[in-house]
Amino acid sequence: MPDHSDPMHFKDNSVPVIVLVSSQHGGVGIIRSLGKLDIPVYSVHKGPWEPAARSRYLKGTFRWDFSSASSSDSVAFLMDIAGGVGGRPILLPTSDITAVFVSENAEVLSEAYLLSTASATVVRSLSSKHEMFKLCQKLGIPTSHTMLPQTREDVLSFANANKFPVIVKSESGEFLQKNGTHGRVAIVADEKDLLKIYDTNTGINQAQLLLQEYIPGGDDTIWMFNGYFNEQSKCLFGATGRKLRQFPAHRGSTSLGICLTNDVVATQTIQLMQALSYCGPLDVGCRFDARDGQYKLLDVNPRIGATFRLFVADNDMDVVRALYLDLTGQTVPSGKLLEGRKWIVESNDLISSWSYFRERELTLGGWLRSLRGVQEGVWLASDDLRPLSRLPLLWFRKRSTE
Repeated sequence: MPDHSDPMHFKDNSVPVIVLVSSQHGGVGIIRSLGKLDIPVYSVHKGPWEPAARSRYLKGTFRWDFSSASSSDSVAFLMDIAGGVGGRPILLPTSDITAVFVSENAEVLSEAYLLSTASATVVRSLSSKHEMFKLCQKLGIPTSHTMLPQTREDVLSFANANKFPVIVKSESGEFLQKNGTHGRVAIVADEKDLLKIYDTNTGINQAQLLLQEYIPGGDDTIWMFNGYFNEQSKCLFGATGRKLRQFPAHRGSTSLGICLTNDVVATQTIQLMQALSYCGPLDVGCRFDARDGQYKLLDVNPRIGATFRLFVADNDMDVVRALYLDLTGQTVPSGKLLEGRKWIVESNDLISSWSYFRERELTLGGWLRSLRGVQEGVWLASDDLRPLSRLPLLWFRKRSTE
């Protein structure tokens, strides 16, 4: 993969950044994107197994678990960090939990931090798949039919109204699937399996399941929009692209993606965000439905997405750099999307590619051709290989907690 030097320079790179890192690879991208510009970057991690904690571009790390700590304790912890780092740092959440937390506590946190977040009401609505569905219905935005079943009868009603397969998701966290493993998404082939998953997950402290219409099409029908909106809901940076492969196969996050212009997706997304007076970074997924020719909204992440480094302009601008410039009072220069740029999560893509091989949807030649044009990978970064050394520890922990 090409290893380009970074020609971008900021007039003011003195404002520190605190990244609330999840175990996803997006945190590594944020740290590198800002650290390469000599911006002081600190990160908060749940545990020592997280690969991003090893990046050479970090100035310091902290440990905290936002999922188990109380909101008041988490606020106090972050206020202490801000006092120790000095100045008024930028605070960046990278998960739904931390995005909601920051929006709900923005008034207090803004005393010590520079924030770019929408109102707590908007962030909660976008983070909830069911609330997002109701919002799309209200605003006339195309989306797939969705239900949050409360009873077995609701499940049967959804099954009767929709063709199989159907999608099962969780409103928060993972759920127990029919093979005994945990996951966030399942493609269910028939009514029997759908009822089995529902029955398995009903009860106290179980995940709240969401049923969603399945839109036919391959991985390459899934489009993404990543952007940054300022306090006036003006999109200062926005880009579109398409998934080529997912991890897990057919139902997961991007393992290989490509930058491509899609004016319909961009316009539809920007109009929705402006209708909500949205402010901050954004990661959106939608799927082209060949049955009616519409791009239907699937997921909205009101935060920086794990795939954000796919979307880079010819002046090296990305979502997190646009956010930094805006919050520090600097101009965000316009640039042209690098059409055809590819980005890969090497470890995930190897696993998903094997799945496609087994399903006879990918050949060796097709796999090799798909890697042409890859400009950036998550782990095989020649200037920052240390996060790669933590991958085995992260995998081991995930397997041991399943």
